Amino acid sequence: MNPFDFEFTTPPKIVFGWGKITKLAELATPLGKSAFVVYNGKSADRAVEILKSANIRHTVHRQRGEPTVTDVEAALQTAKQDQCDMVIAIGGGSAIDCGKAVAGLLTNDGAVLDYLEVIGNGRKITKPAVPWIAIPTTAGTGSEATRNAVIGSPEHKYKASLRSEHLLAKVALIDPQLGVAVPPNVTAASGMDALVQCIESFTSNAANGFTLPRSMQGIVSAMHGLIPAFERPSDQIARTHMALASLVSGISLNNAGLGTVHGLAAPLGANTTAPHGLICGVLLPHVLRANIDAMKGADNPALRFYAQTGRIISRTSHSDDESAIESCPVSAAELAQKLQLPSLSQFGLTESMFPKIIEMAKKSSSMRYNPVVLADETLANILHAVL
Repeated sequence: MNPFDFEFTTPPKIVFGWGKITKLAELATPLGKSAFVVYNGKSADRAVEILKSANIRHTVHRQRGEPTVTDVEAALQTAKQDQCDMVIAIGGGSAIDCGKAVAGLLTNDGAVLDYLEVIGNGRKITKPAVPWIAIPTTAGTGSEATRNAVIGSPEHKYKASLRSEHLLAKVALIDPQLGVAVPPNVTAASGMDALVQCIESFTSNAANGFTLPRSMQGIVSAMHGLIPAFERPSDQIARTHMALASLVSGISLNNAGLGTVHGLAAPLGANTTAPHGLICGVLLPHVLRANIDAMKGADNPALRFYAQTGRIISRTSHSDDESAIESCPVSAAELAQKLQLPSLSQFGLTESMFPKIIEMAKKSSSMRYNPVVLADETLANILHAVL
């Protein structure tokens, strides 16, 4: 692929900075008269106070856990009943994905499964979503900057996406201060998701001259911020680095795609109880190892990007590319260990699940962007490694 032949999409307005949540009313007022506020945890408290003070009519809806088809349908019905004409999604990726899906379905007729990829009918979303604001409180998914909403289907044991440029947020409002209250285990898992997204988009076969420097910037920010934010939750500099890494990861994956980590993560998340970011963090060293081994001796441009990645995540200045490349999986494994990421067997993964997980992973859109095609046997070896 020619790296200087590309298209690029991103939210039209990004507001980033410590304490920027105070701008919510100013940003929301021009977008509509009645807000549907989707949140998880206690993330909505500050937003609701601001909306009340500004006399902005709103309906509050809590999303518990990663959104399923049933969750989104229920939220959509509430938003319709209350005649909401804009959406504010505040919280982790689960709340933002639910809010994003509701925003799109409020203007496009039909049910969630009509539009879902892989397990649904895959209909195109043809009409712009109602205006919506994304406010992340965890630094990980980058969903505030993406055009897809990941929705789970317990019936199909799979997570699939609603995907359209019409689903981009009108405003991405990123306030790193909102991450201070996030528990260390969530900081670790979500932060690894951001790092993996930056690495996979950096080494993607669809990476281009516009995404490459941004993906690398995200890797650098994540390595500056992840361990300090995990160890010192109120560290302002660390939280800001992680918020930036997450935003950049969303912009990068939106335009360059991902890879095998995320290809496997979708069915693993639907068939186990493990959080998405944790899955990504545990898979990363083993997918890096498999990709590097599969590309050895080939003239694959991704190897140069693995060398750059290795230098960043190992915090060393390897003079030769081979040493830098080899440091990639080793350093990723050390990082996962420092963040105390457990094996996936603790979340219900068993060897008997492997054939189905591999079959479904191969259908994922993420797999087509991996820098090399991995054999089924290699995918099975990766799954054995994370048991």
